Amino acid sequence: PRARGRRPAEQREQATSTCGEGSRVGGSGSGSGSVSGSVSGSVSVSVSVSVSVSVSASDSGSVGDMLGCMRAMLLDSPAPAETHPLRLADVPVPEPGPDEVLIRVHACGVCRTDLHVVEGDLEARRSPIIPGHQVVGVVEALGSAVEERVLGERVGVAWLHRTCGCCSFCASGRENLCDAPDFTGWSVHGGFAERLVAPARFTYPLPDGFSDLQAAPLLCAGIIGYRCLDKTGITAWSGARLGLYGFGAAGHVAIQIARARGAEVYVCTRDREKHQTLAEELGASWTGGSVEQPPVALDASIIFAPAGEIVPPALSHLDKGGTLVLGGIHMSPIPELQYELLYRERVVRSVANNTREDGHAFLKEAAAVPVRTHCETFALEDANLALERLKHDAIRGAAVLTL
Repeated sequence: PRARGRRPAEQREQATSTCGEGSRVGGSGSGSGSVSGSVSGSVSVSVSVSVSVSVSASDSGSVGDMLGCMRAMLLDSPAPAETHPLRLADVPVPEPGPDEVLIRVHACGVCRTDLHVVEGDLEARRSPIIPGHQVVGVVEALGSAVEERVLGERVGVAWLHRTCGCCSFCASGRENLCDAPDFTGWSVHGGFAERLVAPARFTYPLPDGFSDLQAAPLLCAGIIGYRCLDKTGITAWSGARLGLYGFGAAGHVAIQIARARGAEVYVCTRDREKHQTLAEELGASWTGGSVEQPPVALDASIIFAPAGEIVPPALSHLDKGGTLVLGGIHMSPIPELQYELLYRERVVRSVANNTREDGHAFLKEAAAVPVRTHCETFALEDANLALERLKHDAIRGAAVLTL
């Protein structure tokens, strides 16, 4: 069973639709809001939009009809990032279901998971698909049953789009392992677009201290990094020795949380010019190559790089009883392990997705630190370039699309 208001994906907005100039503009609705603009540079038009009251898909004069079309980057079929497989298109504005909100996107982070979706490392769940799952925007319309959000509120949307709410995992506080989840930008359309819809209960109010640009990388890289820190098993953080393998968006947020808790952080990453330098700026106790041995035995480590070959050396760098956390959704094959690497109660564990509790707790702690993200910005139509640069470790910090 799905949560109330769930509609089958095939009944939702169809990204394959083509919006002709001026199509789907019109409809009727109550309220005093209006949208105006120009067509062909000389004709002024104004349409009434019901944005001051809650709306639902059954209302006369739908939100999509009133707002018309939007720009989005579509993936028709997976392909290498170097081939620039995303295409810019005009698509109908999606309509919120009863429990959903329509969000006007201001910024969307570009994550390595997006790269896995685009290149097919993750099996295609929908085609075409609009990627993107680190979304910052404002609520533009409310579904008829929404009570958690208000119009004009700034919110974030993360990877976990919706859960069933009734499987054994959801019932036991482990909704990240839900049997029937949806994921933003993979099974449902994401934030590489001017608007998207999301269940209100799966959106996050954002602390005022973060700009839209600063907030975007927090919504996946930040939240997943936070969950990885939790799964290290470290409880006494002051003086703890933490290793980080890979130092992109997640790593550069996780080091700030760990350092604020009092840990020493040792960073292994292959890029000296960008990643090792940024790690040193953020307070790393030591930096070295991707499999270089740190100068001390580590209490725990996190591998953010999607490289299975790092697992054996990272295990060898752990102290007795240490935990190695694998933080990615996809990883290349892990080589055969010698039992000696696991002996003395060392542990290897993965992290899968996040819970909403993770998100809320992380954003609170990130605001208190405060975490500051380092971002490289791209226009929506340059999403292919952002993905290509991300693939080749050419981003210092995080990549963010701004709209």
